[in-house]
Amino acid sequence: MKEREKGRNWQFGIPSHWEKQSITPMAGPINCDARPVPSAAGHSIYLLLLKKALVTLFGRLHCLCCAHLFHRIPPPPQMKALPKDRGPCARVELVLSAKSLADRDLFSKSDPICLVEESVQRGTPPNLQNVFVEIGRTERIKNSLNPRWSKKILLSYYFESKQHLRFNIYDIDSESDELSKHDFLGRCECELADIVSAPDGALSLPLNYFRDLPNQSGLLTICAEEVDDGQRESVHFVCHGIGLKQSQSLLNSFCMGKRKRTFLELYRLMDNGSRLMVHRTENARGAHNPEWKPFEVSVRHLCAGEKDRQFVVECYELREASGKHRLVGFLSTSVNALLNAPKGLRLELLKADKKGHSDHPKAVGTVHFLEVRLQREHSFLDFVSRGMQLEFAVSVDLTASNGEVTRPSSLHHIDAQRLNQYECAISAVLEICEHYNRTKQFEAYGFGAKIPPAYAVSHMFPLRLNNFERIVHGVSGVLDAYRCAVVNTQLFGPTNFAPTIREFVYKTSKFPRDGSRYQVLLILTDGVITDMHSTIRTIVDASHQPMSIIIIGIGNDEFTKMDALDADNCLLFADGHTAARDIVQFVPFRDFFGAGWTQNASDQEYLKSVLAKEVLAELPDQVCSFMKSHNISPPLRTPQPVHQQFAPPYPILPATAIADDTPHKQMHASPPPPYPPNG
Repeated sequence: MKEREKGRNWQFGIPSHWEKQSITPMAGPINCDARPVPSAAGHSIYLLLLKKALVTLFGRLHCLCCAHLFHRIPPPPQMKALPKDRGPCARVELVLSAKSLADRDLFSKSDPICLVEESVQRGTPPNLQNVFVEIGRTERIKNSLNPRWSKKILLSYYFESKQHLRFNIYDIDSESDELSKHDFLGRCECELADIVSAPDGALSLPLNYFRDLPNQSGLLTICAEEVDDGQRESVHFVCHGIGLKQSQSLLNSFCMGKRKRTFLELYRLMDNGSRLMVHRTENARGAHNPEWKPFEVSVRHLCAGEKDRQFVVECYELREASGKHRLVGFLSTSVNALLNAPKGLRLELLKADKKGHSDHPKAVGTVHFLEVRLQREHSFLDFVSRGMQLEFAVSVDLTASNGEVTRPSSLHHIDAQRLNQYECAISAVLEICEHYNRTKQFEAYGFGAKIPPAYAVSHMFPLRLNNFERIVHGVSGVLDAYRCAVVNTQLFGPTNFAPTIREFVYKTSKFPRDGSRYQVLLILTDGVITDMHSTIRTIVDASHQPMSIIIIGIGNDEFTKMDALDADNCLLFADGHTAARDIVQFVPFRDFFGAGWTQNASDQEYLKSVLAKEVLAELPDQVCSFMKSHNISPPLRTPQPVHQQFAPPYPILPATAIADDTPHKQMHASPPPPYPPNG
């Protein structure tokens, strides 16, 4: 197939060598009134044009067939630039209060303020430095050791980045702006992620002092509130048309018949008198009584957040041939008018009379609003702040394609002086994610190796090589388990993803559908996947569960098949089933590896930060898309006991067998676990 594609211009769907052929125009004057006389030259031109049209048609059909057979057409490989700064996941306000501050004044109490700083990276590799920059300060509270500051600290929240904050409290005794001239009362530091995910909505931290006040322990309490401003409200519409008057053209009625389609367009009225289209419905069947599918429009888009502001609804008759759709009629209303009206409100569509007089419009039908309701779109922070726990698991490729671990060229080579790519990727992702799980525990697995004591091939096993020690504590625990597995297993193969993903499909199917738990599976691999069809089918099943999959490609492989799993442009499809949503994010580590990879600790921290930004950027949207599709609201603030909330709800399963579509049938494997049948 690749050889045929080399000679094909895919932009137009014609073979490239045809572009060199030219068509010589016929000589002599053209008589437009005369009937054309067939000629040999004319026949050749017609045949050539017909042949080009057929090749174009078959070329496009070929592209569609390839897209169906191979699930999606990957873009041409290219090096990805370092991730640009994306918009914030949310804007948050910090509300601060303190208790039992030190009293540094002799004749009165302290007059405290709180200054907030954020750690930022300055410079470029290899000269990176972390410096603290002030992002805001509170007002001064006079004569108080238990201040409650009213001024809030506003900052942007990025899920995919570390945001280290420092809080400094000073006793202000003069009008000087120089903090060195005021008494220092205490300091504390934390991550913004710890604040937004605090179990009770507030994080309390002890204040540390210098020199002469080591035993006094003031306390700073920090609350994070998401700035909403009504930006996430939307209006849900269910509306049908009744008795719409269509075109009276006899030819149009004869040709179209019942195939006529109509659609609605919603317009926001601007302050300068212009209009801005904010939504267009699908083309509904039926000329007179169309039924449009339910749709939602943001309040911000529809009326700039002003629910009494009028907006316009226009109804059109679709005319695909000309593209000039016929206006059936229009109406104007407001969000509050629809919300306050009785259910089943009917509004007339109006249209100017034949003479164009809009002062006396006539009714041309009715729009029946069966349902209009206001709903708030829950954000990622809504779920995190209400106690949702992100549960993380790591699965490491331990196949022989990584290279012999004793050789420095191996991707699994352990060096005490620097992290290898696997270690760097693990720490980059989990150092961000551990703040969203109160237990700081992770599940750690490997696949594709021969494991002791029998040294049979296993496609899912605990990195600690003990079925009762699948869960490890902290990022350091995952790294220790990984190093243990590298030393004590025999790298083998093949590279099968489906057994691991299937395990977590089963696990998450037992999760309560109340927004309290969401699973993230991190897979690290170096090569070509060998059970592609089974993996795609399992990912399709996983798309219906509260889980996401992150795949990081280690090494310099092309990873073409991995790109096919990251279905950003179209949903995955297998065995007649389509994925409910996109849950896979694939990133090759080599895009961030290279000249910047040195033994310098600051350079490694920089690589970890840019990798985490790229890998984790889509996770908040994936969480929200699942919750929205299942109509799940954030859980109430009733935290469960830790041992109940995080105990594995599924049995310990034996190592999985090789998938049916794996060519390595001669390998030994333990019997497959009793998985439930795929939906």
